[in-house]
Amino acid sequence: MAEDRPILWTPGAERAAATRMARYIAWLEENRGLQFDDYQQLWDWSVRDLDGFWTSIVEFCDLPISGWREVLPERKMPGADWFPGAETNLAAPLLRFAEERPEAPALVCQSETFGRVELTWRELADRVGALQASLKEMGVGQGDRVVAVLPNTPDAIIAIYATVGLGAIWSLCSPDMGFSAILDRFRQIEPKVLIAQDGYVHAGRTQDKRAVLDDLAAGLPSLEHKIIVPVVGDGAGWSDWGEMLSRRQAPEARMVPFSHPLWVVYSSGTTGNPKPIVHGHGGVMVEGAKQALHQDTGPDDRFCWLTSSGWIMWNTQVNSLNQGAMVALHDGAANHPDMLEVWRMVAREKLTYFGAGAAFYQACLKAGARPGAELDLSSLRALGSTGSPLSQEGYDWIYSEVKSDVWLAPISGGTDFAGAFVLGNPMMPVRAGEMQCRALGNAVRSFDEEGRELTGEVGELVCTEPLPSMPLFFWGDEDGSRLHDSYFDTYPGVWRHGDWIEITEEGGAVIYGRSDATINRRGLRLGSSEIYRAVEALDEVLDSLVIDLEFLGRESFMVLFVVPKQGPLDSALRDRINLSIRNGVSARFLPDEIVEITDVPRTLSGKKLEVPVKKLLLGHDPEKVVNRDSMANPESFDQFITYAEGRRDLAT
Repeated sequence: MAEDRPILWTPGAERAAATRMARYIAWLEENRGLQFDDYQQLWDWSVRDLDGFWTSIVEFCDLPISGWREVLPERKMPGADWFPGAETNLAAPLLRFAEERPEAPALVCQSETFGRVELTWRELADRVGALQASLKEMGVGQGDRVVAVLPNTPDAIIAIYATVGLGAIWSLCSPDMGFSAILDRFRQIEPKVLIAQDGYVHAGRTQDKRAVLDDLAAGLPSLEHKIIVPVVGDGAGWSDWGEMLSRRQAPEARMVPFSHPLWVVYSSGTTGNPKPIVHGHGGVMVEGAKQALHQDTGPDDRFCWLTSSGWIMWNTQVNSLNQGAMVALHDGAANHPDMLEVWRMVAREKLTYFGAGAAFYQACLKAGARPGAELDLSSLRALGSTGSPLSQEGYDWIYSEVKSDVWLAPISGGTDFAGAFVLGNPMMPVRAGEMQCRALGNAVRSFDEEGRELTGEVGELVCTEPLPSMPLFFWGDEDGSRLHDSYFDTYPGVWRHGDWIEITEEGGAVIYGRSDATINRRGLRLGSSEIYRAVEALDEVLDSLVIDLEFLGRESFMVLFVVPKQGPLDSALRDRINLSIRNGVSARFLPDEIVEITDVPRTLSGKKLEVPVKKLLLGHDPEKVVNRDSMANPESFDQFITYAEGRRDLAT
């Protein structure tokens, strides 16, 4: 209900009129003769006239895409063929900005390993050209795979531009991922070249990855070349990164078909072999440009998204560079020496846009951080959030402790299509706990089990029309069955994303968590995020995980795992937790058991691992329900194994 989600911020008329979204709407009126009374009308047009909408993005954003015969010959999912005949390259904007703004800053990186590094557009382009010369000497060409194990530093940005500019295919993993997780990803795509950093500093401690990288290279028989960024060793047996950048050659962006494979990204891989998802140059380019309208980012911005290199949000940094924004990279522990460290970078670099996972904001809230009171955040005008739903308390903390006049625009999307389904609009008000709108061009709807559209009710998040950035295919999925079964097996021809969503009467959206981790108490279903909001609002609770074991018609058994902020979980705290759930949600959703834990298991992108824990408690093999190498904190899973062993009755 709207009254439960009060308006926290509204843009002034002057601010709204100065946004890229406002300029786009004016462009549509002048160049297409289109007029819209409100955003809902604009969105309706964008999902009905797909040809008109996506060509308007290409033209308004002046994207380097040319030569198409038509936009979308057939509306179908999967298998939509976008802009047949068109050519482009995701690296082309780099060449443009290096020519137009050579001395302007392109990248700033604050790294625990390397300190502060800054590159201009010219310097970035020169290093990309040098690496391309080295890769060509190694025989890298169109369609070859170049993989990397690099942190979030300029080296990773240089490497992706160099790779995709040659028409080769890029894939990246974070150095903090486990050996098996990286190997399970890379060996599926048979790379020719591996680029890696042999160590890094995190939270003040040096991590030596040389042995892991040697084992990784040995496990990839397709490798022909290995390039090392030396930090802790001399790189013996590997080609030296510094030498690779010593060449002098102008960078290039070879034109490739619109749907030429760009990169391979992976599902979270909590169980089984990770899905190797292939996106195309053109689809990522137009989706990224469209998203920049919603983020209101462009050449005048200084942009940062707090991300590891193993998360799809890392890739959005390239999209922001391609809009001409300066991008600030953070390489290190976000909580070292304290929760203000990242905010110090925001202030020091005068960032205009900062984004992070919801878990980061919640951790700042719990730590009592007050960045707005202690730092100069006068340049900051926009904040983003994703990874998991941001609680209303998180919204309140941002407006009280970060900045009262800031546009907060959480988003929800996914690795699967390298984009966002619901996100922000700088011309609209911000409501607590709610995302402002559905993305232009994205036919996002809420469906019930029979495929009927819902408004003002919680249902499955679906997309009923194709998107240019949807996967081209899964690597090795010859008949397309794995792709089909991942998204299209529930509603034929309709993308099912796996989230619970409510589309509000005003056109906003609320995400309630994963639909495969639903709580079902005597016929009443609820997203886990509502439980988390009630429980984690308590000062004494640092984190929580709720699991409902209702299945096959058995009576629901709901267990709530809690990380206390201080001291043990005693009966008084249990009573306060139950009271908070009773008052904030419903007595129907009081847990059957409340259990103390030390840490909530999370993916590398910060999502709570509800489904693997649920499978474990239902009696599944602990070794098969989760891939620990894909976890941010693998040791946290042991306490759930112990709990499951002590409660075997839950699985019977």
